Amino acid sequence: MTCKWLAGMLVAATMIAGHGPSLAEEVAPQPAALVADEIPPITLDMVERTRPYMEYRTASFVDWDPKTRAMLVSTRFADTSQLHRVATPMGQREQLTFASEPVYSGQFAPDGSSLLFEKDSGGNEVNQIYALESDRPRLLSDGESRNNLGPWSSSGQLLAFGSNKRTGLYNDIYLMNPANPDSAKLLVASTGGGWFPIDFSPDDKYLLVFNYVSVSDNQLYLIDIAQGSSRKLTDSSKPVGYAGLQFAPDGRLWAASDDGSDIKRLGVVNLETALFEPLIDEKIWDISAFDISKDGRWIAYEVNQAGRSLLKFYDTKTGVVRDVDALPAGVISGIRFAPWGDLGITLNSNQTGTDAYSVNPETLALTRWTRSETGGLDAAANVAPELVEISSFDGEKMSGFLYRPDPDRHKGKRPLIISIHGGPEGQANPRFLGRNNYLVNELGIALFYPNVRGSTGFGKRFVALDNGPWLRENSVLDIGAFLDRLRGDRNIDRNRIAVTGGSYGGYMTLAAMLRYGKQLKAGLEVVGISNFVTFLENTQAYRRDLRRAEYGDERDPEQRAKLEEISPLARAHEIRIPLMVVTGANDPRVPASEAEQIVTAVRANGRPAWHLLAQNEGHGFRKKANADYQFWASLLFWQKYLLGQTQ
Repeated sequence: MTCKWLAGMLVAATMIAGHGPSLAEEVAPQPAALVADEIPPITLDMVERTRPYMEYRTASFVDWDPKTRAMLVSTRFADTSQLHRVATPMGQREQLTFASEPVYSGQFAPDGSSLLFEKDSGGNEVNQIYALESDRPRLLSDGESRNNLGPWSSSGQLLAFGSNKRTGLYNDIYLMNPANPDSAKLLVASTGGGWFPIDFSPDDKYLLVFNYVSVSDNQLYLIDIAQGSSRKLTDSSKPVGYAGLQFAPDGRLWAASDDGSDIKRLGVVNLETALFEPLIDEKIWDISAFDISKDGRWIAYEVNQAGRSLLKFYDTKTGVVRDVDALPAGVISGIRFAPWGDLGITLNSNQTGTDAYSVNPETLALTRWTRSETGGLDAAANVAPELVEISSFDGEKMSGFLYRPDPDRHKGKRPLIISIHGGPEGQANPRFLGRNNYLVNELGIALFYPNVRGSTGFGKRFVALDNGPWLRENSVLDIGAFLDRLRGDRNIDRNRIAVTGGSYGGYMTLAAMLRYGKQLKAGLEVVGISNFVTFLENTQAYRRDLRRAEYGDERDPEQRAKLEEISPLARAHEIRIPLMVVTGANDPRVPASEAEQIVTAVRANGRPAWHLLAQNEGHGFRKKANADYQFWASLLFWQKYLLGQTQ
């Protein structure tokens, strides 16, 4: 004991004398749920250097409170995002939910008497529905099945919701009086597909429901609530995609639809003939969302201009369309009218952050309701992305967003990371970069976000160009075309380029490492697909047919053989550059086994393969402590293998 005591005193004396471990030597604590396999420890020095970029916040518009005229937002003050009430523009955020899991969505009853929300557990996407009563959550669903909130009836007496509680697999549609959860009754029994309730007719006699077969095939049914009968409004022989459906107060059904067009136009579906009459056509751009004011006077709609959002108002009385010019270049979402007429939106841009706003449809005045902290940094000083347009290997035109470091701060040719979105029915947008602004601002790394074929927002022809196993690798060739363009950029260091991506973007990362490994330094994939066959066999059963429509059917011998051939796992022995993989143990979409098998295969070839596993996350990290550590581990990976640096 004397020796141990003496040794302890010597260590203490050394630290008092100023000779203790430095920040560069001290190891940062690792969240308990994370398993860092072959990843070096993170030092406190790295934590402190990056801290301002870790401490940003966002606030997303969720709904309006009809009783108080307050705004409901989702924002984070601890480890997860929760619902908050904001009484006035720039007012205090009053926290309403206090869950350990994030709460992103919720909705008030039409009279404001009730607030419902949903959340899952550990990222498993098995959502439960709750009512907030006397500041405490009350469970309305069964606590076991997968549920999703649907619309309130016009009277506020009924809620439509989806649940798989009957079969444990597919989404059925139910009606319930939230004041009495036992009142839930089955309205639509599903035998497959993705069924969701959309909207009640103004007289509450009908419910519009939607079966999502694929991104370009959405089937509509009108359900007579009293009779329980249904009438199909779409023709299965002519697939149609929708980006919004809503009844107006006069009973007309409005839709953003690609019926009869390559892009989505705004118009009216005739409920008798089921014919779509387009009234607003943005020519080459999709109308990607809309909402109708409670009096039916205004329709606010979003135009997707190569990934950037434009907001417009259509006056149903005069037919006049007006643009909201006060919005900076970025992305809007969650558009919803208040009963008194203002429109709520979320605005996301790298030079503003992500915050909640309202727009007056009469004056088009933009009012900011939240100003989220960005760790003491000025968001306006962040770089704005530039649109890069190319022709791919077959002449197909496509684009992406490039964030260049400030040339005054970072001289010479800059290293580049190509970040590929998931989906594949997704889209890269000019968004707030969050933590990744550290890479651009402090390390001088350029970031590029491409929209390869199969991305949404460019019409239904473009989104179908990668469908099935025989067209799949054409999207990988698109990465090659972007690489050719970027390697020829006089401000990009052609010898320091890496690739990353999540989900389907994880597959693209692995595929790009195989095809273009000689042009890349490293690859980092997050919750990605490594083998299409094992992915399709092991993804949650309710998703399987939806993914077969996109990737191919592993039950068909010819398709199975092709899926195996194009899967990165089949050629893992050819991966010669360092790999990092990030996984959520509870992922219902891309199971953790996809990560485990690619990591094992790459290591068997004697190549570096770092693996970060979160035991309390699913399809991506949502808890701040985990997401911070993921960024630090990724930063360590980029510093070592892209920049050739140590911590």
